[in-house]
Amino acid sequence: MKIHVVLDNIRSVFNVGSIFRSADGAGSVEKIYLCGITSDIDNPKLEKTALGAIDMVKSEHYDTTLEALDELKERNIPIYSVELTDDAENFQSIEYPNELALVFGHEKNGISEDILKYTDKRIMMPMRGLKESLNVANCATAILYEITREKR
Repeated sequence: MKIHVVLDNIRSVFNVGSIFRSADGAGSVEKIYLCGITSDIDNPKLEKTALGAIDMVKSEHYDTTLEALDELKERNIPIYSVELTDDAENFQSIEYPNELALVFGHEKNGISEDILKYTDKRIMMPMRGLKESLNVANCATAILYEITREKR
């Protein structure tokens, strides 16, 4: 399995660092695409949170998320947005392809409509409490581990 993680304007460098650690821990992450305002790896706060994972998972910064998605589309890699939309499918009920990209959006604003239109599928994590969403790093961790878990 190969997973490409696209971070669409993640504002918190601590969330980005946590996602690096989760990407390394879950395995199978080929690359993290750091897009827009998402911190690049030269930020010392990122290293403090990632605890060395920036050296274990390949990454690249893109000026816009569309640049990263264009690169993935050219390689025919399916792109899944993680977003609470009316047509989003439960992340636990999906048969994932052997290679895919996951887009995680801005902590407050989510993934913009123009990015959602560009993606092949929308998936979501059902919320069973009163809050409408999880922290983006926690969400990324749960989804990465679900996709990479050994099926019995």
